[in-house]
Amino acid sequence: MIYMNAKNNLEAFALKDINELETVGSTDKVNVLVEAGRMEGYDASNGDWRGTRRYLVKKDGDTAVIGSTLLEDIGKTDMGDPGNIAAFGRWGKSRYPAKRYLFIVWNHGTGWVKTRGISYDDETGNHVNIPQLARALRDIGGVDLYASDACLMQMAEVAYEIRDQAAYIVGSEETEPTDGHDYAAILSELAADPEMGPERLGEILVDSYAAQYERVGRGSTHSLVRASALGGLAAAMREFTAAAMRSGDKDVLLKARGSAQAYSRRENKDLYDLARRTAEASSNSELRAAARSLMEKLKGEVIVLSRFTNSDGGSWWLPTHYDDSSGLAVYLPARAADNGYEELRWAADSGWLEFLSWLASP
Repeated sequence: MIYMNAKNNLEAFALKDINELETVGSTDKVNVLVEAGRMEGYDASNGDWRGTRRYLVKKDGDTAVIGSTLLEDIGKTDMGDPGNIAAFGRWGKSRYPAKRYLFIVWNHGTGWVKTRGISYDDETGNHVNIPQLARALRDIGGVDLYASDACLMQMAEVAYEIRDQAAYIVGSEETEPTDGHDYAAILSELAADPEMGPERLGEILVDSYAAQYERVGRGSTHSLVRASALGGLAAAMREFTAAAMRSGDKDVLLKARGSAQAYSRRENKDLYDLARRTAEASSNSELRAAARSLMEKLKGEVIVLSRFTNSDGGSWWLPTHYDDSSGLAVYLPARAADNGYEELRWAADSGWLEFLSWLASP
């Protein structure tokens, strides 16, 4: 199920992705459902229809015109309303019950940030924040594999918030190139092996994403996270933050913050790289041990697969190399946390909110 919010400047890419899905389409073992929303002002192709439609994706040979089965035209909806994400998921499960479910939210994304989140509807001005996303997935009844085809969503804060609603989570630490996922590659492998489990399908999402951008020399990151291990990650993070504050070793932590792998939102840091740099630089044995424990938890249990590609060309705003990306980012600003951070489950359970306040203090 793909919740494809194209009520913004990504409309043309949504139509392209539906046609890409149609290169394989649904089979007798796999149903592919899309809820797509469009609005005035961006793309006039494919009849320039407005509002929200639900499709059963069917295979066809026309890569410019959508030929899938229109199941429902539900009129204008607010695709920035988490209730509509939940409604699509419940409808999909009821209409096409399956042994396993992959649910994708397709749109812009900004990680945990309360004022942006994911799924921007330019017509209504609304979006879905991360606690709302978790509630929407809960109202669906949970899924086996959740993926954000959106920028900056593979963060500890996001994954931890939705950990009870999906067994595996796929996303990008960095902004996504506009082509997003390689849906033809994903569906080709799923159609060939429809009995595969969610972990294997998650690996295919990550591998096909990286392969697509490696071919064209574009920088990218993508990873697969095991949700059942995120509780242990929060516990390891709490030990790390407590050890950091007891050590008083702010210089080491500030240097680690400054040098850790960062992304287009500079306050987003790769969590493993941050812990590695802390372990290598600190003279405090307790902090070094806590950092190494955090690293072991990430690589040994949480992150199933992480891939990155580096850019062949320069960029005025994006990093070009992601060699120190390991698959999960964390919010680490050069100040106290922004408003709304305290509403996240991660903020309290990991001790990270208290740590951010401590590190930002004189």
